Amino acid sequence: MKGQMNIHYDEDGDYLEIFIEGSSPTYGEEIGDDITLFKSEKTGEVVGVGILNFKRRTKSLKDVKLNLPFEVNFSALKV
Repeated sequence: MKGQMNIHYDEDGDYLEIFIEGSSPTYGEEIGDDITLFKSEKTGEVVGVGILNFKRRTKSLKDVKLNLPFEVNFSALKV
């Protein structure tokens, strides 16, 4: 998936979304407590992630470290 990454944080709802631009329409699939993967309806490819209770999961927003219930493989990325 190629495109601009968009990050949105809703402070009132304590919800973080990370998406690759131009990846709609999508559907969500809950994969763990408060974690949703968003997939392209056209290709089934993962194009985003949503994390509910994001701030509560971090000690400081300066260094964000989260244990995600899925694997991220950056070695497959092409530049």
